[in-house]
Amino acid sequence: MDQQTDHTDVLVIGGGTAGFGAAIAAARAGLQVTLLEASSKVGGVMAFCPGMPWGGAYPMDRIVGGLIEELTDRLASMEPPAAEKRPCALENFGPEIIYDHDIATVTMFEMLEEAGVRVRLGAIAITPEMDGDRIATVACCDRNGPFGVHPNIVIDCSGDGDISAKAGVPYTLGDASGNMMAVTISFFMMNVDAARAFADPDPYFQKYAEKGIAEGRLHADLAKLYLMPGFHDGTVFCNSVHVRGVDGTAPTAVAAATQEGRRRCHQLAQFLQSDVPGFEKAHMAMLSPTVGVRETRKLQGVYRLTGEDLARATKFADGVVACDNPVDDVMRAEGDMTHHAAIEAGQFYTIPFRSLLPEKITNLMFAGRILSADPVAFASVRGMPQCMVMGQATGTAAALALHAKIAVQEVSTDQLVQSLSRQGVNRLHAAG
Repeated sequence: MDQQTDHTDVLVIGGGTAGFGAAIAAARAGLQVTLLEASSKVGGVMAFCPGMPWGGAYPMDRIVGGLIEELTDRLASMEPPAAEKRPCALENFGPEIIYDHDIATVTMFEMLEEAGVRVRLGAIAITPEMDGDRIATVACCDRNGPFGVHPNIVIDCSGDGDISAKAGVPYTLGDASGNMMAVTISFFMMNVDAARAFADPDPYFQKYAEKGIAEGRLHADLAKLYLMPGFHDGTVFCNSVHVRGVDGTAPTAVAAATQEGRRRCHQLAQFLQSDVPGFEKAHMAMLSPTVGVRETRKLQGVYRLTGEDLARATKFADGVVACDNPVDDVMRAEGDMTHHAAIEAGQFYTIPFRSLLPEKITNLMFAGRILSADPVAFASVRGMPQCMVMGQATGTAAALALHAKIAVQEVSTDQLVQSLSRQGVNRLHAAG
């Protein structure tokens, strides 16, 4: 049987926040764009952990701009509003955006439709076929069988970097010892008396958690409970259950971690109902369909962003998005959860476009949590708003490369930065 082969200007692999940004930016620049998403929803972590706040959107208390600002404004302007800005309860984090998950998902699909992006859900990119230093075709499949995509440019926003790695881009897994951050299962508690639930000044509910662990009713890693008021009254988002030692590139390990996470979420929900004031009449809902994976491959780019770059508050000339997130390191091996400040208060750094480019492959870019960064920098840069603007930068760069008929490594970063500014990306005072 002959295999179907599609032709497209840009193939975006992965429909998380980075892929969403890349696909819309490229399509709005007049390119034909195909977006492959393995699951049934766009959003990535948004889909895997419904209701996860968009943290890190406001370095220096100014929104990073671009598509995340457009999406937020679109939701906030609805009647009634479907998104709002609020302070983050966690230490060293700035303001975050909370939103109605289902309305946000519908709106993202609408924005993709309006831009003319061809979205293929339930579709997986399997293998790149190379022609020298170019990706000529990507072998894919869906429930109907194999198909191929012949792209002019590939943007890998998969979160795992499978196609980039198979195309020959060097990478590292996890930290220097190969340990990856824990994966997460989240859920909501509905019908909560929030005034009573959050009356205790401790934002981490540590005295309750200590009791639950001592009695064997909570897992030992639940010493701090990350409970945050949800967007809707009476709802509480529970981002507490983290499973260590999971290789996010191994489907069997992800499946096992998902079921273990579900068990811990159920135990936590029961504990909240029985032991924590305000939760007596609450119930669990919107349990993650699978784990949210924070970290797998970090690809080797033209430039590797480092913790030292962050500490110096470096504003790169080719910086595409501002960031001041703390080093949000989540339970590697035996380590604890940390939120150490990456830079001095009142400072920020930018993520350089060169960290989204491979050294050799001339028609490949990558965005999101597979960017080229050391473990310290990675723990800060991986927020969803930053990922969306990283994607927006690669989609914009794809148009510049194709219109000029040049390799992606030859794109003028001055033109790229100017174009992003015209699109509303706020680099603050990043020049220099």
